[in-house]
Amino acid sequence: MKIASIVGARPNFIKMAPVIREIEKRGLEHTFIHTGQHYDRELSDVFFEELKLPKLDYHLDAGSGTHGEQTGRMLIAIEKVLVKEKPDVVLVPGDTNTALAGALATVKLQIPVGHVEAGLRYNKYYIYNRSSLEPEQINRSIVDHVSDFLFCPNKICVNNLIKEGIPQERIFLTTDTMVDAFIQNSAIAMSSSQEILKKLSLKKGEYFVITLHRPLNVDNSNVLKEILSAFSVFSYVSVFPVHPRTKKTLQKIQNYEKIYDNILFCEPVGYMDFLNLINNAKLVITDSGGVQKEAFMAKVPCITLKNETEWVETVDLGCNILAGWRPSHEKLRTLIEIAMNLNFDNVENPYGDGKASERIVNILIEKLGGI
Repeated sequence: MKIASIVGARPNFIKMAPVIREIEKRGLEHTFIHTGQHYDRELSDVFFEELKLPKLDYHLDAGSGTHGEQTGRMLIAIEKVLVKEKPDVVLVPGDTNTALAGALATVKLQIPVGHVEAGLRYNKYYIYNRSSLEPEQINRSIVDHVSDFLFCPNKICVNNLIKEGIPQERIFLTTDTMVDAFIQNSAIAMSSSQEILKKLSLKKGEYFVITLHRPLNVDNSNVLKEILSAFSVFSYVSVFPVHPRTKKTLQKIQNYEKIYDNILFCEPVGYMDFLNLINNAKLVITDSGGVQKEAFMAKVPCITLKNETEWVETVDLGCNILAGWRPSHEKLRTLIEIAMNLNFDNVENPYGDGKASERIVNILIEKLGGI
């Protein structure tokens, strides 16, 4: 059996690393394709190095652009690779434009598609919100409906897909590959010298971590200033690895580093360093889906600057607070005070046991006839 994996952005690398390791462990033929959706070293190359991913077979250099431009370039390039390589199945993870382009190119060539992290929806009670301003959720829904193998991280995802009319024989509860990745990589990160904490003069439990990159939170400088001003009253330093998109807006705020002097602005950090930052933080403030779950698995309280979350369990279990898009500094300050008192006593992880990748490969071998 020949498997192709298509990745393109930071979350893809993390979710797929354990699956790719399992594919190699089983001795299956593997074609590794990177669309180039994330092309900065800090958001791409460093993950291949730190996660010890195999050498790429193809880098498609899709680059940036509008959603249509980027997805179109990927479709054209991916189709050419798949026609040449003729894989038996193609795996696409998550909700990025890479996942959408990969799934569409694959299904049009009548090759089976496997969606890793299928079935996530923002609200477990309202399955498909067409009015959502986030194109990622549209991507995810489309990929689910064209895929042959839907690998779900939890039971809610399974139920979401059944309610949407997807045949149950295509749906598999595998648990979450991010748990596999977190278990495998946290042990490495935490056993290292933790140079990132020394470099930034940080102590365990005495700082916040901020990550912001969604357009609604970062594209308007007044909105970003409102959010950042919420941290001025706290004695904790806030570490803010700045996404390239966010950096463009920050640079419009004159003397921002002096104005927000208890925020430590820095370049994006490597994955192992980021895990160390999360694992040792007092609180995480983010608008990222993946970071919400990394905070949960590290047993660190989280505030999410979105109206809804695909990781509804983290909210239901009292470990994650939704602040909404563009919260006022007063609202965010109040939520920070509440979040610092959240705890993980008697909270069980609903996302699995670290064996999702093994289950995914077992299913492919069983359904597609083995090696």
